[in-house]
Amino acid sequence: MIVLIDTNIILDVLLRRQPYTNEAQIIMTKCANREIIGYLAAHSIPNLFYILRKTYTQKERRRLIKNLCDVFYISALNVEKIKSAIENEDFEDFEDCLQEECAVEVMADYIVTRNPNDYKNSRIKIIQPNEFIKLLKLNETKN
Repeated sequence: MIVLIDTNIILDVLLRRQPYTNEAQIIMTKCANREIIGYLAAHSIPNLFYILRKTYTQKERRRLIKNLCDVFYISALNVEKIKSAIENEDFEDFEDCLQEECAVEVMADYIVTRNPNDYKNSRIKIIQPNEFIKLLKLNETKN
């Protein structure tokens, strides 16, 4: 299964945001163990580096980002994705539209996010972390 992980899920782990940390950690661990193929959109990396500046030193952020690059595959940005996102009026938020463009490119089965309303017009199925974990458990019992 291929999933694109929205930035908010990564922040839930790194900032220990309750009550979301546990579910986000389970998903990140599944990606790290290669039980699922987890992607991050390339633009999530500088966003994370910036957002985490209040909690982590630059050295810590560099280590965290390096670790994320070991856990997740990265869907690159290119001019085609950027232009497509700019022209896509189905999304109110440009960053969310870029996430969706990256998910389409990697043929993700889902975008895992806590903000499903941001992806109302997504071509990729949206799933919240708790629902995704239930789906993974269901698939495990089938196998």
